[in-house]
Amino acid sequence: QNTKKHKLSLSLSTSTTMSAKGQPIPESLLKKRKTLAEVEAKRAERKAAAKKKSKAARKDIFKRAEKYVREYRATERSVIRMRRQAKNSANVYVPAEPKVAFVIRVRGINRVAPKTKKILQLLRLRQLNNGVFVKLNKATLNMLRLVEPFVTYGAPTLKTVRELIYKRGHGKVDKQRVPLHSNAIIAKALGRFNIVCVEDLIHEIYTCGPHFKEANNFLWPFKLSSPLGGFKNKGIHFTEGGDAGNREEHINSLVKKMN
Repeated sequence: QNTKKHKLSLSLSTSTTMSAKGQPIPESLLKKRKTLAEVEAKRAERKAAAKKKSKAARKDIFKRAEKYVREYRATERSVIRMRRQAKNSANVYVPAEPKVAFVIRVRGINRVAPKTKKILQLLRLRQLNNGVFVKLNKATLNMLRLVEPFVTYGAPTLKTVRELIYKRGHGKVDKQRVPLHSNAIIAKALGRFNIVCVEDLIHEIYTCGPHFKEANNFLWPFKLSSPLGGFKNKGIHFTEGGDAGNREEHINSLVKKMN
C-alpha cells in the first residue's frame, strides 16, 4: 500500500507543477500556456517583420515621389525655356497635343439616342456629373465628338489630377467601390504594373504611361458635385457661351468648382 502511494505521488509530481500557493497545476493548463506563448512569439515576429517591410516601403514611396517631382519640374522648365527661345527668335511655340482628357457628363438621360447612350456607357459616364480620364487617340476623339452635347472635356493639369485622386479617388476592388485611404489597396491591385502608391497612380494617369489602361480602369468614375454657381447653359457649346463640348485648359476651373 505504501509503495502504491509512493508511485502515485511520483506520477503527480512528474505530470503537474506546483502553483505559488502550493496547489498542483493541471497539465492541460500548462500546455495551453505554452501554446499561447508560442502564438504570442509568432505574432510578435510577424509584427516586427511587417513593421520592417512597411518602413522599407515608405522609404521607396518617398524616393519615387521625389523622382516624380524632379521630373515634373524639369518638364516645366523645359517648356518655359522653349517658349523663351521661340520668342527670342521671333517664332511661336506650339505646345504638344494633350495625351489625356478629363471628361464630365453634363446632361442627363432624357432624349438620348441609342448610339450616344452606348458610347456614354463605354466611357463609363452613366450618371450626371460623373467624370473619367480618357486617353486621346483617333477612336476616343471620334467618340467624344459624337457625344459632345452630353459631355464637356479638356486637358487636366497635374494639380487637377492630384486633387481629384486624393479627394474623390475610389478604386475598384472585387467589383466594389473602395476609397483610396491606403497605399496597400493600390499595391494589391496594381503592384504587378509597378504602381504601388498614390503618387505612382497620379504619374501614370498624368503622363499617360504604358499601364494607363489598367490604372484608369482601377479608378472608379469620379462622382463630382454640381459646380459652384451652376452651369451657364448645358444645351449649347462652350465656344458659344454654353457648357458642352471641348473646353481645353478651362476644364481645370470647372473641376475646381465641382470637386
